[in-house]
Amino acid sequence: MAVRGRHRRRQQSRINRASLTVTAGGAGLALPLVAAGTADAASADTWAKVAACESSGDWSINTGNGYYGGLQFKQSTWEAYGGGAYAGRADLASKDQQIAVAEKVLDGQGPGAWPACSQKAGLTRGGPAPAAPEAAPAPRPAKAPAATPTTTPQSKAGTAEMYTVVRGDTLSQIAEEQRVKGGWQRLYQANRERVGTDPDLIVPGQRLQVKPGAATPPQDRPAPRAKDRTGPEPTGKQAAEKAAAKAAEAKKAADAKKAAEAKKAEEARKAAAAKKAAEAQKAAAKKKAEEAKKVSAPSTARFSSPVDAGTGTPYRASGASWSKGYHTGVDFPVPTGTSVKAAASGTVVSAGWGGSYGYQVVIKHNDGKYSQYAHLSALTVRSGQSVQAGQRIARSGSTGNSTGPHLHFEVRTGPGFGSDIDPLAYLRGGGVKV
Repeated sequence: MAVRGRHRRRQQSRINRASLTVTAGGAGLALPLVAAGTADAASADTWAKVAACESSGDWSINTGNGYYGGLQFKQSTWEAYGGGAYAGRADLASKDQQIAVAEKVLDGQGPGAWPACSQKAGLTRGGPAPAAPEAAPAPRPAKAPAATPTTTPQSKAGTAEMYTVVRGDTLSQIAEEQRVKGGWQRLYQANRERVGTDPDLIVPGQRLQVKPGAATPPQDRPAPRAKDRTGPEPTGKQAAEKAAAKAAEAKKAADAKKAAEAKKAEEARKAAAAKKAAEAQKAAAKKKAEEAKKVSAPSTARFSSPVDAGTGTPYRASGASWSKGYHTGVDFPVPTGTSVKAAASGTVVSAGWGGSYGYQVVIKHNDGKYSQYAHLSALTVRSGQSVQAGQRIARSGSTGNSTGPHLHFEVRTGPGFGSDIDPLAYLRGGGVKV
C-alpha cells in the first residue's frame, strides 16, 4: 500500500544530513550538514499508474483499512505533508490535490513510499546526486529548509549523543547509521516522549537521543511494522500481487455495496409505485361513487355550482392586481383538468381565448344575465351552442394572467367587462348552496 513505507530503510549510501553533537570533556563536535538533491516531479500519467496499482484508480476510496484515496495515504503522512490544507483525509480531496501532496512525499521519502506500485508504474525519484562534501552546498528549497546544527549540553560527558532530524529521515535509517543497539525499536523507546505515539511520524528539527540509557523491557516495545523492518524487502512481484489482491478485495466490497444499494432502491421504487396505484384506484372508486350518488339524488336547484369545490379569492376583494381595483368575480381553487359546468341553462356566446382571462367561456342565460368561466385548460363547447345547467362546458386550468390553477367565475348584467354583480348571490338565488 502506498505511503506506508515512511520508515523504509534507504539502500543508497549518503552523507549524514543532520547535526551530530558529542559532549566529551566539555568539548562539542559539530559535523557538516549536506542537503540532498531535490526530486523531479512525476507525470500525471505516472501517478495514474500508481493509483491504478494501489486502488484500481479509485481516487475517493476508503475501505476502512487506515489508508485513503487513490494513492493510499496514511492519515499521519497526509497531515505531515500538508494535505490538511485541502481536506481532512485524502479520499475527500480531489485527484489533483492528492497528486500535489504525493509530489511532496516523493520529494521527501522517494518512490519507496509506494514499495511495490512505484516499480510497477515506473515512478522514480529523479534528480542529481548530492554534491561532494568539499563543494559548496546547493541552495535548499525555501519550502523545506534543513535543520540548523545545534549543540545540546549534556549532564554527563560521553553518556548521550543527540541527532537532529532532517527531511526524509526515518527511525530505522537513523538507528542503522548511528549504530543504535536494539535498532529503531530501542531508538523509539528512548525518544518516545519527543516522537509521540506514532513511530512512523518524525519531523525535521526534532532532537533524538541516539545513545539510549537503560533498555526498555521487550513487552513494552511497539510491534515492528512491515515498513520498518531491516530484513530483506519482498520482491517486486510479491508486493505487486499482494497489492493487486488487496485492490481486488476492495473493489469486490465496493461492487457488493453498490449492488445492495441498487437492490434496495429498486424495492423502494416498486413499493412506491404499488402504493400510488392503490391510491389512484381508491380515488377513482370514490369519485365514481360520488357521481353515482349525484345522479340518483333528486335536485331541487335550478342552477348548478360551476365546480364542486370551496371558494378562494372572494368577489370585490380589493387590490392593484385587478384593472378595476377589485376582484370582479369569485375564484374556486381546483386542480388543472377539473370539470367546469354551466351555472344555468343558456347559449354560449363566446368560447376561446380571452386575453388576460386565458381560455374562457361566456354564456347568456334565459334571465338575461351572463356568466363567465376563465383561465381554462380545455373547452368542450363552441359559440352558439345551447347548454343546460350542470352540463360540462370546459376543464379548469391556469391560462392567461393566473397565479395558479383555479376557476375564475363571474356574473354580469351585460356581455362586456364592467357590469359585474355578486356571483355567489346569483347562484344562491338559483338554489345553489355555496
